[in-house]
Amino acid sequence: MELSLRRLRMLRELHRRGTVTAAALALHYTTSAVSQQLTQLERDVGARLFERRGRRVQLTEAGVLLAEHAEEILQSVERATTALEQTRDGVTARLTAGVWASVASTLIPSALALLATEHPGIEVRTRELAPEETAGAVRDGSLDFSFVIEYSGYPMLWDPELTKVVIAVERLHAAVPPGTVPAGTIALADLAEHPWVLAGPNSHFGRAVSLACQRAGFEPKINHEVGEQATALAMVAAGLGVTLVSDLGLTLSSPGVEVVALTEPLVRTISIAHRGVASERPPLRLVIDAVRTAAAERGLAAQ
Repeated sequence: MELSLRRLRMLRELHRRGTVTAAALALHYTTSAVSQQLTQLERDVGARLFERRGRRVQLTEAGVLLAEHAEEILQSVERATTALEQTRDGVTARLTAGVWASVASTLIPSALALLATEHPGIEVRTRELAPEETAGAVRDGSLDFSFVIEYSGYPMLWDPELTKVVIAVERLHAAVPPGTVPAGTIALADLAEHPWVLAGPNSHFGRAVSLACQRAGFEPKINHEVGEQATALAMVAAGLGVTLVSDLGLTLSSPGVEVVALTEPLVRTISIAHRGVASERPPLRLVIDAVRTAAAERGLAAQ
């Protein structure tokens, strides 16, 4: 009996997430592709692994047993990969990273330029995802590492299977149409009467800013719910409202946006998340060092 690692990974995600659709979404396959591969896995092992219950698929006893072994097998493969990388004279690897716009346009180019000079054998590929999705993609194995964010005053749940390494700390600033507020610094409460351009409540950024506004004594009046920071800043430049923007987000700013410091700073921390078993991978450590250097060059080094 030969077991496909790809099919075992699909089985593991089905066991974790409960539906073929959710497993397919996590692994970036179509639902039909995952269904076909899982059907083939049943043929490979010669046993029924699933039972249909209406529109849902439930693992049989044999399916659960194999899913539990799949977890061990996939972790063993990752440990073997790490061990082989440690025996090589030169450091070579291909890693896939989860990024979002402000990281992809700032830290990533600088870090990859440094790696290309000092460690040309390391290839980093990137996949742009919403910040809320990157950690999950690392956990399910579709990414080697990802950038994740946390906001001051907004604690977020953390997956104990993942390791988090802080690489940068940045402040949030008010972004307003020119002449909207006095020059210098302002309190968040001074923006209470203005319309807002802000991400929705399903995003970390939108929730963190809304909570900060509530602590300042008001509920932001969101006239334009926008996910992309560059779009939000363009709308601010057009005079449609105010928003908050991070240090890295300033690189996406449109002409005509005035950036004002907050009297009580809001801070967000950028970290790299990876599976715990990958901690000893030399290429990953070198990538983390390169990203830290890129952050330090921008004055965002984590203390």
